Amino acid sequence: MSKLLLLRHGESQWNLENRFTGWVDIPLSPKGEEEARAAGEKLKGYHFEQGYTSVLQRAIRTLDIVLGITGQKDLPIERDQALNERHYGALQGKNKAEIGAQYGEAQLKIWRRSYDVPPPKEKTDLNPEGVSESLKDTAARTLPYFQSKIMPDVLAGKDVIVAAHGNSLRSIVMHLDDLTKEEVLELNIPTGAPLLYVYDGKKIVEHRYL
Repeated sequence: MSKLLLLRHGESQWNLENRFTGWVDIPLSPKGEEEARAAGEKLKGYHFEQGYTSVLQRAIRTLDIVLGITGQKDLPIERDQALNERHYGALQGKNKAEIGAQYGEAQLKIWRRSYDVPPPKEKTDLNPEGVSESLKDTAARTLPYFQSKIMPDVLAGKDVIVAAHGNSLRSIVMHLDDLTKEEVLELNIPTGAPLLYVYDGKKIVEHRYL
């Protein structure tokens, strides 16, 4: 049996402020630090052999806190932007409630949760290149990395922990749980909640939040 542990970072300062974060490198809030510590407490007794994170500090810091509590500060860790949050385009830095009031709650939900509709791509100070990603776009960079780097470790019998973001993890869970585009619309990955998948060497035999 091997274990794959997926962990969304603790609450960030912009999560607290209800702002779209995306690729902006925002730190954890005090609550986010507490959520990471709580995740670490839940993971005491687990021994991981490899760690993966995005290159954004909120994911890196979350994993660092967890490993400090579990006594695994020397765990090998690979960081890659393939695990970054989806890029929210022109919405980055904007307040979600204000966007909902401006464009309507239905449109807000589509931009936040849909599979293949990207946010607006206009260039802004926080998006000077005019980039924007749908969940489909996020999956197009996250899943090849997951399948080529992370899954070989799991299938080889290693216990692996991945600290990443709401949408990079949504794309992974969509793949693992074989969700449809309609089902993924309702999928939300909570901050700081460890999600465990257990493999028997080939397939998933158990998955649950700890």
